[in-house]
Amino acid sequence: MKPSSTVAVNAKALELRRQGIDLVAMTAGEPDFDTPQHVKDAAWRAIQAGKTKYAPPAGIPELREAISQKFKRENGLDIPPDQTVVTVGGKQALFNLFQALLDPGDEVIVIGPYWVSYPEMARFAGGEAVEVRTGPEAGFIPDPAEVEKKVSPRTKAVVLNSPGNPTGAVYPQEVLTAIAEIARKHDFYVISDEIYEHLIYEGEHFSPARVAPERTITVNGAAKAYAMTGWRIGYAGGPKDVIKAVVDVNSQSTTSPDTIAQWAMVEALTNLEASQQFIAMAREAYRGRRNLIVEGLNRIGLPTPKVNGAFYVLSDVSKIDPDEVKAAERLLTEARVAVVPGTDFAAPQHVRFSYATSEDNIRKALHRIEELLARP
Repeated sequence: MKPSSTVAVNAKALELRRQGIDLVAMTAGEPDFDTPQHVKDAAWRAIQAGKTKYAPPAGIPELREAISQKFKRENGLDIPPDQTVVTVGGKQALFNLFQALLDPGDEVIVIGPYWVSYPEMARFAGGEAVEVRTGPEAGFIPDPAEVEKKVSPRTKAVVLNSPGNPTGAVYPQEVLTAIAEIARKHDFYVISDEIYEHLIYEGEHFSPARVAPERTITVNGAAKAYAMTGWRIGYAGGPKDVIKAVVDVNSQSTTSPDTIAQWAMVEALTNLEASQQFIAMAREAYRGRRNLIVEGLNRIGLPTPKVNGAFYVLSDVSKIDPDEVKAAERLLTEARVAVVPGTDFAAPQHVRFSYATSEDNIRKALHRIEELLARP
């Protein structure tokens, strides 16, 4: 396995900051907002009530019930509590899902550009990632016909991530429906990573499990919607036999996520008024930042499509250097702007900017990049 390039680049940026270097870090996929107060208060209440013991490998029953209700309320999915599982972040839900599903030689279709961890998780489980390419000219939206071309007798799953990392693309309902129907036709699974579902600026979210519930595992978590990255709470819901297998992997690895964090997540999912106010505030802030960075990067000569979700943009930096790694190094060392090169995302000549930072930082970054481009 290769280490996560996004984690490595962010660690380098943080180290430079610790050294006192004035750096604009646009690397991490982490909200810059604090966890909502009502969620923190719930964690404190759990501590005071002594809810600090081991939890069941599938998660506390109260959280599994809240997840089931969330699926019904927000996604139109009928997933009972015993078909849900709580994990140490959405990343562990995906990792354990690959462990549960894949045998050596199995194939997983991934839509490129993709999150760096999907292929590595598949390889760790003995599988192989098969890429379907998309480009900025199509808004990074996959063609279902191209997905079907990649299907083989060894295909075990396709991973869909909408809104997506690193592209910010939101897949239309008809695209998700078509891919789900392909999975049903060829008898493989859809792994739907919906961690950014609440961060859509134009259009609406659609869960492919509405089309093929018997073939779809829906993965989500607390990190992006509720700014709970460090709490490490994720979850998944889907076919009973698949979820049972994921629970078995949990039981032999971490046993369960942090019990206190699980009670905090119950609050996030059940105190709807407070949580929706927080989500709406954050979404509007990200929308303004998205508009600012997309307009700014295009204005200074770095082609950047305006996509509709998450808090990332992929920008063509061949004007800085045709090699995206060298371009990212120049941005870091000369402009003091930290970004993630597109290499491990399967996005050559591009870098990923995260706009989960203030508008002042975005303006500062744009100014510094413009100065870099102006140099002979």
